[in-house]
Amino acid sequence: MAAGMASAAERAVLEEEFKWLLQEEVHAVLKQLQDILKEASHRFALSVGGSEAVVKQENFMLGTSSTDQVKGVLTLQGDALCQADINMKMPRNNQLLHFAFREDKQWKLQQIQDARNHVNQAIYLLTNRDVDYQFKTGSEVLKLMDAVMLQLTRARNRLTTPATLTLPEIASSGLTKMFTPALPSDILVNFYINLNKLCLTVYQLHALQPNSTKHFRPAGGSILHNPGAMFEFGSQRYEVSHVHKVECVVPWLNDALVFFTVSLQLCQQLKDKISVFSGYWNYRPY
Repeated sequence: MAAGMASAAERAVLEEEFKWLLQEEVHAVLKQLQDILKEASHRFALSVGGSEAVVKQENFMLGTSSTDQVKGVLTLQGDALCQADINMKMPRNNQLLHFAFREDKQWKLQQIQDARNHVNQAIYLLTNRDVDYQFKTGSEVLKLMDAVMLQLTRARNRLTTPATLTLPEIASSGLTKMFTPALPSDILVNFYINLNKLCLTVYQLHALQPNSTKHFRPAGGSILHNPGAMFEFGSQRYEVSHVHKVECVVPWLNDALVFFTVSLQLCQQLKDKISVFSGYWNYRPY
């Protein structure tokens, strides 16, 4: 009898705790998440609450080491690369090449654009429940946390996982048409984000002769192709002879990644608290 009464008393305490968790703590965590993600969105120069902020231009140096064959300055404005001024020393003959974006051109960095959109979506999910909203069940909170975590994981993955491209895809990219003077036919370039770094890869190509005895095996998709990779483009076969990769740290991308990690941890902690009660009832306190 006493044991049954203790169990009932324990259940009543748990129900009160769970009710407080749903009505008070969940909203406190949602507010904390909103504040953190709005900070992240400022790093992406997002417009928050409809206020359009002027996005500042930032210059980043590439190839600061004396051994780097490729050097240059990249100008980033939010998710757009609005100028790229590149100098390159050709290994074969030490010839210096210089090329830059045409004045009327800028290159959208899809990874930053996508990550920004996912942050926006996470903020929308969080602000969709105002402070007066009453969560009735734990499963309702879990579903919301899962949806927010999905957007945050996708945002993080866009910055940490550059696209895998084939060499013909790089060769046919609009990026090749953006430079003045025009890129030589034996040069390919690719820009991408990797974690908190803005990376430039320059590929030097060697045209394979029709009577070449080399076994032609086209390379598949990759983030970074190695010397010796082969491909066909415009009825001409090529082999990559040299690869030059230079990169620069973008501090605000690092901030954004930290905000994503902290937010995901907060979501998981709230999910864990909800799950503690799952053994007592089907997430419904009353």
